Amino acid sequence: MNQDYIQADPWSIIEEGFDREQVKSSESLFSIGNGAMGQRANFEEHYSGETFQGSYIAGVYYPDKTRVGWWKNGYPEYFAKVLNAPNWIGINISINQEPLDLNSCKKVENFRRELNMKEGWYKRSFVATMPNGLEVAVEVVRFLSLALDETGAIQYHLQILNADVEVSLTPYVDGGIKNMDSNWADKFWNITNIASEGNRAFVNSHTMKTNFSVCTFMQADVFVDGEKIEEAPKLEQTETLVGHTYSVQAGKNETITLIKFGGYAVDRNHPKDKLTAAANKVLDKATELGFDALLQKQIEDWAQIWEMSDITIEGDVKAQQGIRFNIFQLNQTYLGKDSRLNIGPKGFTGEKYGGSTYWDTEAYCLPFYMATKNQQVAWNLLQYRYNHLPKAIENAEKLGFSNGAALYPMVTMNGEECHNEWEITFEEIHRNGAIAFAIYNYYRFTGDYSYIPKMGLEVLIGIARFWHQRVNFSEEKQQYVMLGVTGPNEYENNVNNNWYTNYLAKWCIEYAIEQIGEVAENYADDHERIMAKTKLTEAEIKDWAKVAANMYFPYSEKHQVFLQQDGFLDKEMIKVQDLGKTQRPINQKWSWDRILRSPYIKQADVLQGFYFFEDHFSKEELERHFDFYEPFTVHESSLSPCVHSIQAAKLGRMEQAYTFYLRTSRLDLDDYNKEVEEGLHITSMAGTWMSIVEGFGGMRVLDDTLNFEPQIPEQWTSFSFKINFREQIVTITASKEGTFFELTGNDTLTIKVNGKFVELIPGKRITA
Repeated sequence: MNQDYIQADPWSIIEEGFDREQVKSSESLFSIGNGAMGQRANFEEHYSGETFQGSYIAGVYYPDKTRVGWWKNGYPEYFAKVLNAPNWIGINISINQEPLDLNSCKKVENFRRELNMKEGWYKRSFVATMPNGLEVAVEVVRFLSLALDETGAIQYHLQILNADVEVSLTPYVDGGIKNMDSNWADKFWNITNIASEGNRAFVNSHTMKTNFSVCTFMQADVFVDGEKIEEAPKLEQTETLVGHTYSVQAGKNETITLIKFGGYAVDRNHPKDKLTAAANKVLDKATELGFDALLQKQIEDWAQIWEMSDITIEGDVKAQQGIRFNIFQLNQTYLGKDSRLNIGPKGFTGEKYGGSTYWDTEAYCLPFYMATKNQQVAWNLLQYRYNHLPKAIENAEKLGFSNGAALYPMVTMNGEECHNEWEITFEEIHRNGAIAFAIYNYYRFTGDYSYIPKMGLEVLIGIARFWHQRVNFSEEKQQYVMLGVTGPNEYENNVNNNWYTNYLAKWCIEYAIEQIGEVAENYADDHERIMAKTKLTEAEIKDWAKVAANMYFPYSEKHQVFLQQDGFLDKEMIKVQDLGKTQRPINQKWSWDRILRSPYIKQADVLQGFYFFEDHFSKEELERHFDFYEPFTVHESSLSPCVHSIQAAKLGRMEQAYTFYLRTSRLDLDDYNKEVEEGLHITSMAGTWMSIVEGFGGMRVLDDTLNFEPQIPEQWTSFSFKINFREQIVTITASKEGTFFELTGNDTLTIKVNGKFVELIPGKRITA
């Protein structure tokens, strides 16, 4: 834990007191989004202190040309930038010609922020003494509408406490925005038109290279003690900005209110030449509803989301706050409406990592969306990868692979690889396996096989071909080996025979062969179509099977464990507990050379394989591997604590599981890795959900049956969650007194609880 200023509350994220050192962290923590766009918690009024301005539009990016000291064949041509979009939230305020700027105020009192997760809004309030001695009270409410997902709304209340004054308010739209990071200081946006119509303003622009067209829009109205100012505002316009200035004579304690609607109309949803018209339509809808009614609709829409996705924890407020924060941010980032979109590692909260899609989606996020939404949402995530299959084949071809072998990108926006670190891009190839596993996991959970003959089998064939070509036969070992890879532990680069990668490759090939047979037997037309399209032969399938049957896995007879890779035991095996605190985190304290020569593990690697394929190994094998690898794990990846929490719970080590749960659920709230100001760790938040559902709830699907092995941390009185399993809703409540199940649906459902079959009846509460 590196910060502890967020107040404990079951439904809200609360900050009290103004601290300039916390501004950028809070801009991340109080971010809002609606699946189509997002906004860091920047102040509406000007702020001259350190800040990270961030507004983001789903699916809009810029291909920033790769910058390296020297070029090697096969390097990705660009690193995709999640673009900082034109700013629609800005409201410049001056009082008696003095700008309101919290950084220059003499005093800031009663400062409070609240992110109300239950209802989906963000509020900020304070009382400030300005350099000219004027005292001003401000309360601002902001939200991004779920109902009108191109629109955000701001209600800005301003009250002068000690004088009659002249107040100037200038709501504006600013297209002159830059990213925090740029390889070549390129211009990302080109403004094509700026317009003003009454109390509305528009900035039309497009991204360079990718040519995404966007109309950033706003509408503002000003009221004094509830009476609307009818006087037309003064137009303020530059080459990049358009604003409307309202001048108001305000008496002491009178309340000035500015209502602003704004957002983005994008060419993903509208014709390029109709964006301003689309913006006007959405503003008409927002105006017709008004701020209060739109906020009420927001509250209702979030209530519907929480009805299915909430996890309740009794007896531990910080644990409760943590899981709801994670669930809230996941739903702000992706709602499953559009199969062209995906789940970026920072969501709408920052620019780091680039790209919108990592292997995190398949390995961590898919279970959350399968269980808390309808299965179409999970289908959309799988369809996203099918749509990118041609690009995955191109990615492999660039590296010399052939015959339809597919290498899915480590980082992508459109299916093309856009990560420019060699050891990640071309060695961390295990992401192929996560995509195949997601196909298997989708069928295992939903029981819906239709994706495989329609789309999935082609993906599995491309992945199997890649693995078949990526290995080579070792004459010395008389087995197939895989050289020069990076496993999930990115603190080990260019290693030979990473166990997790080799095991995934073997499983992917075997699963692809199994599904080819299944489709041939039951979906003859699809089988014929796919075989013709891929030109797959029985001889090629036999070659695959030979590789899978003879894959090499490094193993230590001494320790009775699979080795993370060849030579792992040649390191100086000093456990993490023997490292001084001043050495942590090692990724900020050590040289990369020192890290690579150390035994330290960034995140679950061998244990990631034991997580995916838990049913392939005995509990004793899991325990042996957990005891061997966890002591060398520094958990400096956001994806690490959740897997370890699940496995500690499986082993009955509830105190350790609870500690890992707190770390994953409050990773950003408590800033464990000293980087929250750069944005939140969105994809790992799905792992937090898994820590409870799969860890403490013990949920698995085994032999086509939903299984639970509930355990409750000592710190909790009870916990409860819902699962949408094959179109029926199962509610699980675990307490010190026992575990209770309720079924919502039309049919009975047989589950297993602690190894015993239990029949659930709709509408009846069952104790198990």
